[in-house]
Amino acid sequence: MTRLASLCLISAFLWNTSALAQGKKFKKNPNPDIGFQATGKNGAVCAGGAEAVAAGIGILKKGGNAADGAVATILALTVTDSERVCFGGEVPIMFYDAKRNAVELLCGLGTAPRLATREYFEKKGIPKKGIESAAVPGLVDACITALDRFGTISFADAAAPTLAILDRHEKPWHADLAKTIRYMIVAEVLADDRKTGLRRASDVFYRGHVAKSIADWCSANGGLIRYTDLATHVTRNEEPIAVPYRDHFVYKCGVWNQGPYLLQTLLMLEKFDLKKMGHNQPDTIHVMAEAMKLALADRDAYYADPLFVDVPIELMLSRRYTALRWPLIDMKKASLVRQPGDPRGMKPILENPPHEQFGKGDNKDTTTCVVADKWGNVVAATPSGFNGVIAGKTGVQLGTRLVSLNTWKGHPNCIEPGKRPRITLTPGIVIKDGKPLMAISVAGGDLQDQTALQVMLNVLDFGMTPAEAVSAPRFATNHHLGSFNQMPPVLGSLVLYPEFPKTTFEDLAARGHKITTPVKNRHLAEPSIIVIDPKTGVLSTAGDPRGKRHAAAY
Repeated sequence: MTRLASLCLISAFLWNTSALAQGKKFKKNPNPDIGFQATGKNGAVCAGGAEAVAAGIGILKKGGNAADGAVATILALTVTDSERVCFGGEVPIMFYDAKRNAVELLCGLGTAPRLATREYFEKKGIPKKGIESAAVPGLVDACITALDRFGTISFADAAAPTLAILDRHEKPWHADLAKTIRYMIVAEVLADDRKTGLRRASDVFYRGHVAKSIADWCSANGGLIRYTDLATHVTRNEEPIAVPYRDHFVYKCGVWNQGPYLLQTLLMLEKFDLKKMGHNQPDTIHVMAEAMKLALADRDAYYADPLFVDVPIELMLSRRYTALRWPLIDMKKASLVRQPGDPRGMKPILENPPHEQFGKGDNKDTTTCVVADKWGNVVAATPSGFNGVIAGKTGVQLGTRLVSLNTWKGHPNCIEPGKRPRITLTPGIVIKDGKPLMAISVAGGDLQDQTALQVMLNVLDFGMTPAEAVSAPRFATNHHLGSFNQMPPVLGSLVLYPEFPKTTFEDLAARGHKITTPVKNRHLAEPSIIVIDPKTGVLSTAGDPRGKRHAAAY
């Protein structure tokens, strides 16, 4: 095809921005074959909206790998789950590469803009809604980088299901977002090869006219993002953090993320025979909650962007430090104090914890994405972005991730220009005998790793199926600093699903736990998992039906 013919097709492609622009209406695809659990040998996807799951499984069926399917799912989630994840949001992506037998991590998280200083926010605080709390978008380049580094398809192929969904829906911003995506695809199509095309698609968003439109709109409407913030954004390819747990290795994101506290918790729980204690028995619930309290205290005191702060995570995950911390657990009594440790001084309790000044906020949900393919590749990702605004006519909603930073001078997680917020998004992969056994992603703010811990151990220690693991009654504690506007801890709190026996409530209350049940119509986070049978290769996937997770496999 000549270049002139290509340009003519592209002009038609852009003109037909969406069916909405032509006044056409479509019924939503019901996807009747997608439920909350599924099994197969060739591919599996578990995520939020059913149409997003259909997008991912469709890519797998066409020969795409797990990275391809995950990107298609994530892009579609920005429409199907738009109150929980947005095109201008963020997504950490963990990828197990079957050929290289390695786990890699893409930090799809943007930074604080250059104008986002502590002095700017000190008096008024960081708003939990609106334009001022927007970080630089990280999701788009993370998805394109995943296709570039791990995938096999073009951005156009990955985005095609999203465009189809946009063309069927009726929200005002859908036509604008469809046009933005098509502009990115045009830049890709005009490139000479796939990898160059992917980078050019990203350039349109971060360094081309979309970036200029976002920056100009932010400047005119009180936002802090400028063109330079977008133009200098990069997706960091990092090595995840892993620890052994019994005969498994559990991989989580770095300390710009809350994930390592789950690893700290596992190291402490290795000292206890949970299987012998019994699933969801009072002793088991108690020891898990108490171990999480200790690890969460370390999260609150130390975790932050390691490019700005020296976080002693190697010491925190050492056997020596664990041996100091786990004896603080009293099996007969619930802790009513927060006790961060001192890993640098190798002491069980930190004498002078960082200054804190509590604010008001609420726990935010996000969405989920786990994917596995027939070649053994696995993805765990947690896309997010909420409470933000649409940047003019781009159709791009910006998130509010700066609320995960604070304004406390001297605190590791204090806001600074160019700094990544310490986010709650925490996907994970479990390896056994050198092969992936499980991929997990959870929606639910600070509850993500509390739920991930229980779901993982439901499989690893208690032998449950994925459907049983995500559906079993759960518990949680708010004995920690809130990650959104720094809500104060509720010391000694323990939230139990009402399905627990009355005797369990009574036993735990007698130990001093301050027990409540979830607020009506609320649940303790929303997990999605894929478990791979090491003998048969069967992929079993399930998402919590209470949280409207959806799954498909073939």
